[in-house]
Amino acid sequence: MASGRGSAPRTPAGTGAPRCSEWERVFRQNLAVPPHDRRRRVPPARPAAFCCGLRHLEGAALSQGAAYQLRLSLFDATYHHFFGRTWRSSLRVAHAAPSCLAKAVFNETIYFHTSLSHPGIAAVVEVVATTKKEDGSSQHLSCGFGVIPLFGSGSEVKDVATKDRVLKLYHGTPRALLHPRFQEPMEKNKYLTVMEKSHLQYTLKPHQPLETIFHLLPENLPVSGLQNIPGLLPVCGDTSGCLQKPRLMKPVTCYLERLSVCLYPSLEEFEEELLDLLNSDRLLQANAAPDGDGMVVRERRLHVGVHNGLCFVQAPQVAVLVPEAEAARGGCMGVPSSGARGAGQALVLRSRIHLSEMVPHPAFGICFQLEYVLCSAGRAGGKALAGSARGEAADMRSVRWALWSPELGAGEADVVLPLRGGARRGPCQTLVYRAPPGSRSSRKGKHMESGTVQFHVSTGSEEHAVTAAQSLCKDGDEVEKPPTPSPSLVALPTTVASPRGPGLSMSQLSVSPPRAGRRSLVPPARGSRQDGAITHLEADLSLPDPGHCTGDQLQAVPFTPLQVPIAAVGLQAGSSHTVLSRASLAHLHAAGFPEILDRNQEPVEVSEPADPASVSLQLEEADPLQGNEIILQFLAFGRDAQGSVEWTWPRTIFLTFQFYRFPPVTTPRLQLVSREGGPGSGLAVPAQLLVRVNQDGTPSTGLPGLQLKYMVDPAFLRAGEQRWFLRYLAEHSLQVDVWDGDSLLLVGSAAVKLEPLLRQGRAAVRTHHELEVATTEYEPDATVMGQEALRHGALRPLGVHVVVRGRLHLCLANVGHPCEDTPGQLPSPLLSRSRIVPMPDGAGNVPAGSWVSLNAAGGGRVSRARRLVDVDAELAAALRSRWPEARVAPPAAASEAAAARRRKLRRMALVRQQEDAGGGRTPQLTGWPEQRARLMRDLQIIDAYREHTKGESISQMLSQAITVTRTVHAVLGTAEFFEFTLKNPYGIQHTVTIEVDHPELSVILDPREWRHFKELTKSVTPVEEEMFHLRDDLRPQVYLRPNETVRIPFKYQTFSADPAVVAAQGPAGLGAGADTAVHPIGKSGAGQTKHIQVSFQVSGGKPIALLRVKVEPQPHVVDQTFRFYHPELTFLKKSIRLPPWHTLPGTPVGMQGGEPEMYVRCSDPDIICETKTMGPGEPQDIFLKVAGGPSPQIKKFFVAIYTDPWLAAPIQIWQFYLHSLQRLDVSCTTGQLTRLSLLLRGTPAPRRVQAFTSHPQELEVDPDGAFLLPANGIQDLYVGVRPRRAGSRFIYLNLVDVESHQLVSSWLLCLACRQPLISKAFEISLPAGGGRGCNKRITYTNPYPSPRLYFLCTNRPDLLQFKEDSFEVAGGEVYTIGLRFAPSQSTGEEEILIHINDHEDKNEETFCVKVLYQ
Repeated sequence: MASGRGSAPRTPAGTGAPRCSEWERVFRQNLAVPPHDRRRRVPPARPAAFCCGLRHLEGAALSQGAAYQLRLSLFDATYHHFFGRTWRSSLRVAHAAPSCLAKAVFNETIYFHTSLSHPGIAAVVEVVATTKKEDGSSQHLSCGFGVIPLFGSGSEVKDVATKDRVLKLYHGTPRALLHPRFQEPMEKNKYLTVMEKSHLQYTLKPHQPLETIFHLLPENLPVSGLQNIPGLLPVCGDTSGCLQKPRLMKPVTCYLERLSVCLYPSLEEFEEELLDLLNSDRLLQANAAPDGDGMVVRERRLHVGVHNGLCFVQAPQVAVLVPEAEAARGGCMGVPSSGARGAGQALVLRSRIHLSEMVPHPAFGICFQLEYVLCSAGRAGGKALAGSARGEAADMRSVRWALWSPELGAGEADVVLPLRGGARRGPCQTLVYRAPPGSRSSRKGKHMESGTVQFHVSTGSEEHAVTAAQSLCKDGDEVEKPPTPSPSLVALPTTVASPRGPGLSMSQLSVSPPRAGRRSLVPPARGSRQDGAITHLEADLSLPDPGHCTGDQLQAVPFTPLQVPIAAVGLQAGSSHTVLSRASLAHLHAAGFPEILDRNQEPVEVSEPADPASVSLQLEEADPLQGNEIILQFLAFGRDAQGSVEWTWPRTIFLTFQFYRFPPVTTPRLQLVSREGGPGSGLAVPAQLLVRVNQDGTPSTGLPGLQLKYMVDPAFLRAGEQRWFLRYLAEHSLQVDVWDGDSLLLVGSAAVKLEPLLRQGRAAVRTHHELEVATTEYEPDATVMGQEALRHGALRPLGVHVVVRGRLHLCLANVGHPCEDTPGQLPSPLLSRSRIVPMPDGAGNVPAGSWVSLNAAGGGRVSRARRLVDVDAELAAALRSRWPEARVAPPAAASEAAAARRRKLRRMALVRQQEDAGGGRTPQLTGWPEQRARLMRDLQIIDAYREHTKGESISQMLSQAITVTRTVHAVLGTAEFFEFTLKNPYGIQHTVTIEVDHPELSVILDPREWRHFKELTKSVTPVEEEMFHLRDDLRPQVYLRPNETVRIPFKYQTFSADPAVVAAQGPAGLGAGADTAVHPIGKSGAGQTKHIQVSFQVSGGKPIALLRVKVEPQPHVVDQTFRFYHPELTFLKKSIRLPPWHTLPGTPVGMQGGEPEMYVRCSDPDIICETKTMGPGEPQDIFLKVAGGPSPQIKKFFVAIYTDPWLAAPIQIWQFYLHSLQRLDVSCTTGQLTRLSLLLRGTPAPRRVQAFTSHPQELEVDPDGAFLLPANGIQDLYVGVRPRRAGSRFIYLNLVDVESHQLVSSWLLCLACRQPLISKAFEISLPAGGGRGCNKRITYTNPYPSPRLYFLCTNRPDLLQFKEDSFEVAGGEVYTIGLRFAPSQSTGEEEILIHINDHEDKNEETFCVKVLYQ
């Protein structure tokens, strides 16, 4: 049905039906059984390729002269399921030598690959004997079978059998493996009998070359090495076959244009019938009456892909079709004429399709699948939404498909294909809408009744690239000559993927593709595309396609780094700790710090920290002094002897930290006061005492230091939390940030282990610590250019400098106190270490609130009834509304004794009234009828209320009778595993549905994950395979026999850590609430407790058990802290290079298989955090992409690092702070002053502010002191930058309110410093190790004819001083500059620059002095 169009001669391609015979033959011969449904739901692992050699069969069971055949199938022992396709060998005749057993030689090699890496996956080999019947036909008899396991217990490939191995055979047929009594392992199965003196010789080994043809050979399809695989070149003269070293055929690029689809009898009638049938099916499934809501077509898609008879070579492309009338209104170019099809009754494609994976092989074909995306018209008002309703559920239906195999010698042609439908197997493996009934007639023949697809096919670039290129060229531009069109479908050079369209359609944002992508024909190393795409055709096509103008799309390199990785060097917890000398302890004692007293008011002596190996948590738990008074004393802060001199020593500091789950602490400002002979690391660098600052800014006259106390009493902790607190002290570190109290800049951070706070049976402990306060400086991101970006492994992590700023002196103490038992506190479920949650027995479950439980003497529970008005506030409010206003409202919860006393008083009052009346006459009680009527109304209200709440109360009591509570102490990133014992209380079987109302608690469905957690927790309960069934709504179901009991595995894991955005912890402001007062823990953390309800329901939604999980969040370990300063409202993109895994604390020892794969998870779901495996031996990087907020916001988040794929427990937890600052880029020269100005905007109130910088020696501000910033005003701040070294650097600038000590604004200055031109160079040698220094002179000649004033500066003021900082010299005269070199304590070489600047501070000349210290 093909016809040639245009002037060029074209070969008719026909309908394609004759050429589909080879494809259909290959397709039908290789149909495979899919794996079990449970296996398909598990995310696929990396496929493992195998090569299995079957050598010879030998045994007493073989008969001389009989013909035998071997058959190999894949079997899933876990689910008793054969899958894939059975491979059959050729017939071999058994021969027997004298005095030897009969032998049949096969020497067959089978290749296959599978991603089902599970110990239950095996290959089953069956021995089949072929005999002749009386009628001459063949008869096949199963003689025995053997099982070859493929994977070990850890899902790794089984130990390879590179040498011949013996496979023992079992009697019978492999169908015996499907018997219900067949259980693993096979060696211990009593129903399998081994065939004596019979075996099969075989080999099994991995086959890496097979990975190059994964896109041509589907999974679980065993093939022989001599079998022809479409897409591979045949091998001549090689008995091992083409799969030993497979070679790919060269692909050919095909273009499909002017594609249109016609449906029978017309597009409107076809779609109307389809929508009516689908709507009827919808109502039938819902068992509902017609509701007036029909179905509408949202989108019409066409899947186009290349199929080799075995599988799709690449994921099919998805194009959106539109009706021809709609395309004509849009002014589409290249749409075929509708004269042959009728008045716009076709679906057209408004662009061409590019297929680069086509191969000139008769089994290769182009597959077309027409798919409709439909939705309900209820919300759309009966109209199609055109893809705008994202949240609406969409229904995708395949309606037609077709396949076309091009002729090998054909060039470009017009092709018309009949569409297929109905119940017949197709390459898309989906159900297809029925074909028209046979009674209908068609003008085009019966094979056209389902519709047609027609298109124009061509190879190579042809005239399309010429047209597109000429449309963009201007006069005089040279146009590159396009390649000559290929006259036939022959092998062309490998091409890369071309554009598939501008992007996704709107409906694709809410509807996922129905199939996963497959591999490309071209190996990934060549850069071919891997995933399918959707050509969105609603774009404006009036402009030429840029992809057609420039030819094919550029090929992406395998790895293009976005950022150069930085080394993972941060603040290691507890790494900076030194032991104080006795002299330092004596100086601290003489300073007059507050004395620490134990519970007997005796001073606590300073002791050395205990050896970590000798610490016992059992000893702590058995301590009678369970109360802990934690005391933190901050004593002094001193400059480090080797510290940098580029920053100004602070006058005041303040500290920020958080201990356990107490609120974060921001201390008041502490002034540094010098004291002669104070403690320090060296005599030349004394430490300064910390003294409180008064409100007027003067130092306090009280005792020095800052002392904070934390009372941790088990009486106020949550049930079972005492053990977690002791674990916190044993494993965690306290991280303290030190800030400059005036500039609000970070001085550095320190960390101290809390393990010395464990008393180990002592009444009190006290230790002193000297901590290094360090800050981490990161270099700016560098751009990798040229070949360095293309060479894998060439990237080195940026240098990360850890600068020690000073040393903080800290005293830790823990004073033990006795703890009184809290009445009514029940033991915690956590005290039992069992991870089995039993079912409730229904006894003793009393609803709290309506009963009063007292502790009886015998240990039992006594319950006493209470009045409804005392326990139900709603009823009390209803009764109170009926009482007169003058009447006093009764108490809400009166005791029984008070009520009895009131009743006795009323009776005595009535008796006295009778006595006063005399004569035995009954007194007339005033108002009694009104009171009686009011009481009757109250009783009616109570009765109505009881009837109203009776059902709810009974349901609540029944629910509590089947409810079990489990307390989980959750830690960030750590999975908490437990099993719930579920019993079917009925005498009939039930399918129980499990409903969980929180995403952080989940049922473990994968048996491998279940087994992994049981190994970690040392649980001995069995693991049951195929236990759960997933419903359509992804809720798990479990089948229970009558009165059966099973264990349901649960896992709770949270990655959320609040708050994600801290309110500028420190720089945003200073609090005055932290003092020496005692901070009790109380119930401050009770609001963080979460309650999760799990319901186990049978049919009809009836619950048979309820599980209430109480989640108690616990603090987590922070192993490393990172701080990044980044411009506001931009994305921070960082790659952090992980250190070698065996150097990380917490990694398991002796792991097999080399370096494990790293996995990362972030506490903030809005942050992109991932890691990529770069191959064995290559380093691993963590990639972060964080959205910064407005200045001066600080974003805090955590990253957990794992080495196991189930994310059971992290080996490291990193803490990140992202400071958002205003960015200012500065380009300057070293030694030269660069001036710029910043615009300051006033706040609603006037403020006295001052500008502070992190590098005052290199950045100066004007005004340099405090000044008034008017309210809502604008003022300039002048900044001068004189860098001392070349390169890229960061400098921080803060504008601080000097009265309230609040951060008003903050800037990040990004310096790009150039090295000045060196005009002269000198070299001198000086002695190292002290001394008086050295004086030198150099001369400078004024090159100008007039007198000039010059200024001197240097990059190393610590090593070089000038005699005069400025000098004036006449024109042409020579001036002698006096230099004094300071002594150096260490040997080495230093380069000192001398900058000579003019009166505007611009660099005139630069001298370089190389000093060699010997």
